[in-house]
Amino acid sequence: MRLNRFNTAALVALIAAGIGTWALPANAAEDKAPGEQAFTFGVIGDIPYGAAEIAKFPARIQDINADSDLKFVAHVGDIKNGSSVCSDEYFEHIRSEFDTFEHPLVFTPGDNEWVDCHRTNNGAYNPLERLDKLREVFFNEPGKTLGETMPVKTQESLGLPENVRFTQNRVAFSVVNIQGSNNSLLPWTGLRKTAPTPEQLAEVEHRVGADLAQIRETFSDATRRNDRAVVLMTQADMFDPSLLDAALANPETMSGFREIVQTIIAETNRFDGPVYLINGDSHVFAQNQPLAEGSPWLQVYGGGSGADNLQRITVDGSNNATNYVRFTVAGNSAAGSEVLSWDKVPFRG
Repeated sequence: MRLNRFNTAALVALIAAGIGTWALPANAAEDKAPGEQAFTFGVIGDIPYGAAEIAKFPARIQDINADSDLKFVAHVGDIKNGSSVCSDEYFEHIRSEFDTFEHPLVFTPGDNEWVDCHRTNNGAYNPLERLDKLREVFFNEPGKTLGETMPVKTQESLGLPENVRFTQNRVAFSVVNIQGSNNSLLPWTGLRKTAPTPEQLAEVEHRVGADLAQIRETFSDATRRNDRAVVLMTQADMFDPSLLDAALANPETMSGFREIVQTIIAETNRFDGPVYLINGDSHVFAQNQPLAEGSPWLQVYGGGSGADNLQRITVDGSNNATNYVRFTVAGNSAAGSEVLSWDKVPFRG
C-alpha cells in the first residue's frame, strides 16, 4: 500500500505541545476510502490457438496493456491448440510475448502444453518432460509474476512453482495446476500406452496433494484475515457441460477431479463469504453455480451437500478468444455477492 508523506516538523510541533491526538491529512484519509481500494484484473485463457491467433497475439497483449487500471492479468492455461507441436521453440516464443505484458501476469499451464503432448501431432513427447520444460521457461523466478513483478507465495518447495497465492484488498487469490484430460489420468496413447504409467500416476498424486494443501491454506488464511472473498483459478473446467452426460453415466471419467471438488465444497461451506472459480478449458464463456444444491454435478463428484456460495466463470477461448474478462473488485465496504463483478472486453482487431 502506498503511504503518504507527513509533515515531520508539524508532527514534532504537535508532540512538543503535548497534543495527544492528531488528524491525518485529508489525502491520507482519501487513501483509505473504499473507492480508492477498488481494483480490476483481467483474465484470458486458451489463447493463442493456431497460426492466425498467434499472429494476433501481440496486438491482444497491447489491448490488455492499454487497460491501465488493471492490477494484474491471469492466463488460465493452454497457450497452444491441441494439435500443434509442443516444441521448446514455441515455449520460448510465448515466453517472449508474455514478457511484453505491462501488468503483472499470473500463468497456470494448460493440458495442451504438457498433458496432451504425447499425441503424435504434438511431437510424441513425454508429458512429464514437457512439464519440467514449462517450469524452466515460465517459472524461472519462483515467487515473481511474469510481466511486471508482483510478489506471490509459491509452492516451489514442493516442486510446483506454478501454484501461487496472493491477496489484494481482502480478497484471497489462489492459482492451482489442475488439468483437462481427467487431470492427466488419460493414457499416453501417442506413446503407445493403454493405461496410465506409474510415473504418470505418481505425478498426479503429488500434484493433487499440493493443490489440496494450497486450497485449504488459502481458505484458512482468508478466514484468519477476515477476507471478503476467495478466488480460485484453474485451467481445467471440472464442470464442462459437454461432458456431463458421459460423467453421469460413468463418474470415473471425472475421477481426477473428485477430491479437489469435494475439498472446494467443504472449504466454501466453512468460509463466511463468496467463492469464485475462474477457469478456461471449455472455450465458451459461462457464469453459473455448478455445485448448488440439486446440481447434477454433485452426483458425479460423490453427492452430499452443495456449495451455493460458489460462482464459476469460464473465459472464452480458442475461436471464441476475441475478448478478455475484466473483473472488478469492489471497495472494502462491499461484502457478500457485491465483492466481485465482471464484463467481457472485446479485442480491437
